[in-house]
Amino acid sequence: MTDGRTRRREDTRQRLFVAAVDLIAEQGFSATTVDDIAARAGVAKGTVYYNFESKTVLFEELLRHGIGLLTAEFRAAVDGLPPLEALGALVRAQLEYIRRYRAFAQLLLSEMWRTNREWQQTLRLLRGEAIAVIADTVQAGVDSGDLPADLDVRTASSALFGVGLVVAVDWLVFSPDRSIDEVQESLLGIVRRVART
Repeated sequence: MTDGRTRRREDTRQRLFVAAVDLIAEQGFSATTVDDIAARAGVAKGTVYYNFESKTVLFEELLRHGIGLLTAEFRAAVDGLPPLEALGALVRAQLEYIRRYRAFAQLLLSEMWRTNREWQQTLRLLRGEAIAVIADTVQAGVDSGDLPADLDVRTASSALFGVGLVVAVDWLVFSPDRSIDEVQESLLGIVRRVART
């Protein structure tokens, strides 16, 4: 019985996440109300408050959920691969994730550099976890000699994360006719140029 209740609660939370991310991506955080989220998710307003203390808490949990999924996909993508192959796998994983969760990616992109939000510290920590996977891969490339010894690993990792996010959203919004393979190859071209410097 508990498993069924837990599953139903997780399904409800997932519906609330999807509703919230779509609405916030469409009209912004401030303009999105709890009533809007409940209506979009097809639940009563009280269900939102049963699952989340407030709209801000819901959004913070949404960030944890979304970036947590991306970080898990990064980890799975690089598992067991040599550094340069792992970098290619990271690029592909990010593109596939953003294609699958486009509204979340647009939301993340719009919130990433806002410093006046209550959840900024949470976002900074979560972003750091995702970038740490990239940094471990870049560092492995430096250690193996596949990447330049003087490469600033922290900056390169942040750049790969940011460029991947911006390029993927740009691709989906402005050039959706391009294949994911073509976009991946373009991004990998940048990585290869860095690797040769």
